[in-house]
Amino acid sequence: MTATESEPGARRVIGTVVPDPRRPGTVRVMVHGRPLLTLSREVVEAERVTAGAELPEPVYARLCRAADEEAAHRTALRFLERRPFAARDLARRLVMKGHPPEAAEAAIARLERAGLIDDARFALHYAETRAARGRGPLRLRRDLAALGVRRDIVDGALAEAFGADGGGAPQADALARKRLAQLAGLPRQAQRRRVLAFLARRGFAGEAVGRMVGELLDGRR
Repeated sequence: MTATESEPGARRVIGTVVPDPRRPGTVRVMVHGRPLLTLSREVVEAERVTAGAELPEPVYARLCRAADEEAAHRTALRFLERRPFAARDLARRLVMKGHPPEAAEAAIARLERAGLIDDARFALHYAETRAARGRGPLRLRRDLAALGVRRDIVDGALAEAFGADGGGAPQADALARKRLAQLAGLPRQAQRRRVLAFLARRGFAGEAVGRMVGELLDGRR
């Protein structure tokens, strides 16, 4: 918890306001010698939180929300130190960590304003890196949708990664050729079935893919 529990209706008078040594840019609000809240310096200045001031219930409730948002923001930064995230996926993870949904949403909005989260940038990086590993547009579309990325952003990322039509024909062709070489000696129908299943698992499917595999089997590509 970011706010120390206190009895409802209890009189809260700030004892001291001191920097939090573990969290740069934040301060601890101390009451009766115990930490009550951890807040950003901006909130402390905006709310005029000073030693000796009393915290009426409405102000205390507002500061509790600010403390929750600050805690969610700090957790989000730790996530982002490891790798990029889509906004909805990161918000979901913050809630799973125990942060209130409202605090998670506020933290995400703050990170977006700072340019630390950008779904368009994330989706393009996700699509390009995984396309390089042989994943196709259908699978990437499902993956990005599951991470909460908007459809129009997904469309743009796939167009960048796979070309204007987003079909990934060159990638599918290369994968099919490699797989067919491994299946040499099998009957034609067995090769076709296995290659199409392999490509579908990778995220390449549709009439164009089926036609391409047929042309490879017939030696027309």
